[in-house]
Amino acid sequence: MKEQTLAIHAGYEKDAQGTMAVPIYQTTAYEFRNTEHAANLFALKELGNIYTRLMNPTTDVFEKRFNALEQGGGAVGTASGMAAIFYAIANVAEAGDNIIVASQVYGGTTTLTGHTIKRFGIETRYFNVNNPSEIEALVDEKTKIILFESITNPSIDVADFDAIVAIAKKHNIMTCVDNTVATPILCKPLTLGCDIVVHSASKYTTGQGLAIGGIIVERENLVEMIKENPRYAHFNEADASYHGLVYSDLPLPPFTLRVRLALLRDLGATPSPFNSWLYIQGIETLPLRMKQHSSSALEIATYLEAHPKVKSVNYPGLASNANYALANKYFPKGASGLISFEVESKEMAQGIADKTEIFKVVVNIGDSKSIITHPASTTHQQLSAQELVDCGIPAGLIRLSVGLEDTEDLIADLEKALS
Repeated sequence: MKEQTLAIHAGYEKDAQGTMAVPIYQTTAYEFRNTEHAANLFALKELGNIYTRLMNPTTDVFEKRFNALEQGGGAVGTASGMAAIFYAIANVAEAGDNIIVASQVYGGTTTLTGHTIKRFGIETRYFNVNNPSEIEALVDEKTKIILFESITNPSIDVADFDAIVAIAKKHNIMTCVDNTVATPILCKPLTLGCDIVVHSASKYTTGQGLAIGGIIVERENLVEMIKENPRYAHFNEADASYHGLVYSDLPLPPFTLRVRLALLRDLGATPSPFNSWLYIQGIETLPLRMKQHSSSALEIATYLEAHPKVKSVNYPGLASNANYALANKYFPKGASGLISFEVESKEMAQGIADKTEIFKVVVNIGDSKSIITHPASTTHQQLSAQELVDCGIPAGLIRLSVGLEDTEDLIADLEKALS
């Protein structure tokens, strides 16, 4: 099926009631047919619902539908995008290991990988996403994953997938891509050779700022890379916490299965059925919305580029942008709805944000409503001056998340704030 059809139908087989809309299965637990049935489910001899911390029929549709759009081999929902990123790391790394992360990532990812992960004994090594050759010198036998964003937030750079994947494959290391900004509509990293995709479903997936959630998707046949790979020995050894199960021996997607059976089981950052239902509603219109977000953002970026008070504009869809060639290569259908632009000072940037009326001062992206953010004083406030420079976030940087309002109204709003 084509993408728009998958967005509306994938993953849902109607129940006995024949409901056209996916039902909300608001339950914590499920009745087993008998004790043998229960035992078989826990032993994975049969697949089915055990407890909503592990799986839920509504969440199952969300996972299958998103997996279909990403063209993946398996997916698992989480309670937030940050939970998805943490689980992707925790699923492969342990004390004494290291991970390689792009410097230009979401502020929450920076603090997770630069601070919280240290307490687990995991070292983070950073590379400039605009210079992926830096990765080579950071790799050793304890490196477990390379993490980057397809379109970075808020610096809005475009990753060179081919260069990063080539290094990862040379060393037999997993790549993990945060594809939140691009969504599977504009970019499918798994088809570009990447291994794992994570998303904050709180952004474009819901599209209206209604729910916090995340998702992890693995590529088809990832088991071939995991099997007998010394970097991922725990996938090839008996799991004492699950009856000696060996993940790489099962005819199921090993990465997301281990997230479900070990991390969701023990840490419990599970999406609620109602939130999963909200993501499903958003996915149905995602292809249409991403087209409009991208179109409006390009028009606004073009306007800002010509404004005398704007020092620079960062939008990959602009022909003048340093990432234009990569954007054309990897995002032929549009460059999403994020724009950043720089003005003279922090004070000027904050003043512009305070003057807008349609653009609301909010720390979110991907909403149907347009958003303006000053990252240096909000999402990235916890970073030092040097860390801000490393992340591509000068003090006068403003980030826009272009919504679905009329583009002429949005430009008029910015014109007034810039006057």
